[in-house]
Amino acid sequence: MTNWRIRDFHSADLDGILHLWETLKATNVEPVYALSEVLASCEKDHAVVAVLGEQVVGAAVGRAAHDQGWIVFLATLPEFRGRGIGSSLLAAVENRMAPHGLNKLSALMPESETRVEAFLSRGFVLKKNLRYFERRIPVQRQELEPLSQLGGRILARDLWENVAGMRHEKELLERRLVLPLAEADLADEYGVVPPRAVVLFGPPGTGKTTFAKAIASRLEWPFVEVFPSRLAADPLGLAGALRETFLEIAELEHAVVFIDEVEEIASQRAGDPPSPLQGVTNELLKIIPAFREQPGRLLVCATNFIRALDSAFLRHGRFDYVIPIGLPDRLAREAMWQRFIPAAVVDDVDIELLVDRTDGFSPADIEYAARSASQRALENAVYGMDSDGGAVAGDSASVREAARKGPGTQDYLDAIADTRTTVSAEVQQEFLEDIDLLGRV
Repeated sequence: MTNWRIRDFHSADLDGILHLWETLKATNVEPVYALSEVLASCEKDHAVVAVLGEQVVGAAVGRAAHDQGWIVFLATLPEFRGRGIGSSLLAAVENRMAPHGLNKLSALMPESETRVEAFLSRGFVLKKNLRYFERRIPVQRQELEPLSQLGGRILARDLWENVAGMRHEKELLERRLVLPLAEADLADEYGVVPPRAVVLFGPPGTGKTTFAKAIASRLEWPFVEVFPSRLAADPLGLAGALRETFLEIAELEHAVVFIDEVEEIASQRAGDPPSPLQGVTNELLKIIPAFREQPGRLLVCATNFIRALDSAFLRHGRFDYVIPIGLPDRLAREAMWQRFIPAAVVDDVDIELLVDRTDGFSPADIEYAARSASQRALENAVYGMDSDGGAVAGDSASVREAARKGPGTQDYLDAIADTRTTVSAEVQQEFLEDIDLLGRV
């Protein structure tokens, strides 16, 4: 658990910037930019600081010039290095400069600078001679407006790493989707055609939406979610609005396009007279082949009820893969509990017992149980109530000490017992059957 936080620079932080500067000089690191330039950029350009309480322990300063951004200062107090502060500062200052529509973000650092990992972890490339770092900005200036109109956005780069557990699913998606899309030239040498459209299917709450966002994050492509329920109110009608939306998406250089609960607009066509949604399904079936002709984009459709999809929707030529996303296995559940339990108490919690008790839980179920346990522990500590609503013996000092300690194993077990699982045994069995009948990996 980190105690430091990132915030925007305030004028009162000038002394902290000066202290960081003097600390660098004391370690024989000569900054590239003069102190006067750094201080001027703090006031006029883009600056963020990492603070512990009121102490400035790190800072990053950026300057935008036309379509290129520059990191003019990055520093962390020596005793706070190795905690990810540098990477977080770089991410924050990049976010502040994003509205300028930058094509490139660069950093020129002295040869004696040793904190290279902060830049490499943010996607910069190390150049020779001077340590010159640059990173290509995934969205060009001219794409910002159409992306905004579509409701699209660039997601944080660490979403992929933050998907706890689910190792099998992550490896499958990395190999089948990310690799040929991220290394398109290499894939072409091997005769691999990059995927253009995939379906993720599985029980509710298993993380299909999370995986779609993580794929976009991993590729650094804009993420555009299409909401059929919103398009239905368009004067063109749902089918017409869907067609216009995909024409607008075609203006983007790259995009991961996501449609959740796709069975709502691609269900089995049947009945006489035909239902109003059959026209929408027909339109979507025409849109997908045209979408597939455009490089640099990926359509991800998700469904909880794959059996409800029209048979023509899943056929070869429309979707490259039909990938199951199921309940987390034991290793995945352990990783999730490790992530959700506060660092201050994780060593005191019987995680193996929690893993045993949450067999059949979805990722959403585990997160709910973890948050519920934390909330209960906080209320019990602050208000002096036990799990049955009775008063906890002890003075206010002991209550505050308990509040600092955090939830324990019993808090988690109680929350698990009260959590209603999303996926029933019948739904899980149907999912396993669907993998054999409809899965395509």
